[in-house]
Amino acid sequence: MKGSAMRLAALIRPALSAHSRRPFLQWLAQVLTLARSRQALSRLDDHLLRDIGLTRDQAEAEARRRAWDVPLHWKL
Repeated sequence: MKGSAMRLAALIRPALSAHSRRPFLQWLAQVLTLARSRQALSRLDDHLLRDIGLTRDQAEAEARRRAWDVPLHWKL
């Protein structure tokens, strides 16, 4: 496996090994919500981005991140 596929496998494997689909489904719901939020962020006007302290470049960089590229505390 290469780069992002290995990271995805590393994130999914612990969720599936819990002998329950519930943790995996919760994780999946969080990842999908994060992906939608990132896309919404990229569609904000510049003045709204300034209101939340982001530049257009920062918003676009966040929107380009992979759906499974989640905050570190999600991986614990």
